[in-house]
Amino acid sequence: MRSRSRPNRLGGSMFFAGYDRVMGSFHESIKPELIEWIERQRVFFVATAPLQADGHVNVSPKGLDSFRVIDENTVAYLDLTGSGAETIAHLRENGRITIMFCAFDGKPQIVRLYGTGRSIHPGDQSWAEAADQFPNYVSARSVVMVEVHKVGSSCGFGVPLMGVVGDRDRLITWADAKGADQMPAYWAKRNATSIDGLSALS
Repeated sequence: MRSRSRPNRLGGSMFFAGYDRVMGSFHESIKPELIEWIERQRVFFVATAPLQADGHVNVSPKGLDSFRVIDENTVAYLDLTGSGAETIAHLRENGRITIMFCAFDGKPQIVRLYGTGRSIHPGDQSWAEAADQFPNYVSARSVVMVEVHKVGSSCGFGVPLMGVVGDRDRLITWADAKGADQMPAYWAKRNATSIDGLSALS
């Protein structure tokens, strides 16, 4: 059944009264107030896709102390070792990436950063400079740098209110037990290609 709400004096819905981003707004850079808000968030989501029409779109949740705003059009995040390497493979093929943040407490808000990304890996010339911005995690396999060309901000009325209990430490303890010298072998075995066969860490 379609829900109904009484219109306000401006012709909109009483439910939306007082909010100025019901339909969303777009900007060419990350505004200072959004930078401050982004830096307070504890989780973000990364979306990429291959060019092939029947390829698999990937969405990955990210946490820990792994995101940095470099400037109003550049962001970076530390990519930690996982069972797959879809994002790296997609960036190598086409560079398209969207990063999304949403508020789970306070004022409802969703922010999307649309851009072009590239991954910097251990052994690359710029690795030390890129990785120095983050904690020294053994599981770090790349730093993803994103040039942001569009920023979308909209309401988050459908996002539930939730509290943070804490960070999970399993990824950190697993990698520490395995050791840095064992990471390349794991990458070669588990992270060589995407599920569509695109080259990732191969």
